[in-house]
Amino acid sequence: MASKIFTSVVRILFLGLLFVFLFYPDKFSIKFDYSGYPQADSWYVRLAKLACWFLLMVEIMRIFYYGVVKRNAKELTARVATILTTLVLVLIILEMTFMYIPQSHEGVLSKASQIWWEKYWKPVNSLGYRDNEIRNENGKKKILVIGDSFAAGHGLNNVNERFSNILEAKLGTDRYTIYNLGMSGADTRDEAKRLYDFPVKPDIIILQYFPNDIEKAGRDKGLLLTGAEPYADLKGPMATIIKRFYLPNFIYWQLPHIGVSTFENFVHAAYTDTTVLSTHLKDLSAMLAYRDSTKAQMYAVFIPFLFQVDKSAGETRAVVEYLQSKNVTIVGINDGIKKLPGKERVVGENDGHASAAINQLIADRLYAAISKH
Repeated sequence: MASKIFTSVVRILFLGLLFVFLFYPDKFSIKFDYSGYPQADSWYVRLAKLACWFLLMVEIMRIFYYGVVKRNAKELTARVATILTTLVLVLIILEMTFMYIPQSHEGVLSKASQIWWEKYWKPVNSLGYRDNEIRNENGKKKILVIGDSFAAGHGLNNVNERFSNILEAKLGTDRYTIYNLGMSGADTRDEAKRLYDFPVKPDIIILQYFPNDIEKAGRDKGLLLTGAEPYADLKGPMATIIKRFYLPNFIYWQLPHIGVSTFENFVHAAYTDTTVLSTHLKDLSAMLAYRDSTKAQMYAVFIPFLFQVDKSAGETRAVVEYLQSKNVTIVGINDGIKKLPGKERVVGENDGHASAAINQLIADRLYAAISKH
């Protein structure tokens, strides 16, 4: 029996090498590179981790069997060993389970959000957009939807719930083709460049705007968003445990760690700073120049802070007025958002992106506006 326990210990030591390789690769300058990295988790890497945990469970149970059951250990020793072994096995099983539970977040902050991204961020075309491959179909009107994660449909498990897809179906796929150029983290400056680089020239441009579109203009002028770094409140061994393991990571991200007011204060400071606002409007002018070069019609949808609609509208009023002065049709949705209960406005408790209901609202309003022309 002693030899069986010894061989299990030896196998656990070898599993430890695999464990370190899988969970702490950065400590050895090892980098896993796969499709979607770093936004998405890898199904294959998780499968290797799952196998590692399973083999560890087998060896733990083997040690318990030969060290406690077969030896008829004393009652107190047996009870303590049973409790500890059961606790360890339950934690391992939970860890294995949460390796396959997806949950979207504001950004790529959690292990669960990386699982969500790997499972639902589809299709992705050759240009990196969450959209079908480009199809320049003659005889159809072409619409380019440009925006950030809201346009891309972050948090929506199915792209058919996204406002661009709904709008295309309402307008008729036999007459219109919509290309979605939404990209998580994009701002106005980046979006203008994406329009110029896109190989299809549009008849209609739809700009999806969110208050953080001014962020990079603010950073250029020395206005910094602080206190929003993920895991900034973690120190010591607990930090590495929460960052690397799925169960504690999931629990950690069910609690608030980044104050909403931090971001709102940054946005307010940016829009009330005339130098920042001027830079931002200049970025928008590049987008308008592209519109003029293609002779396309242009519409803009301003998605507000979904729980502070009026405050958000106040912040972005100067941008609305600027676009209106440049003959951009503003498609309002704030009144419709206010009619929705809070929980129906967002995709989930941990993700403040627009829900399927708001995407439907946006599509309906855009359809009405485009139909007038």
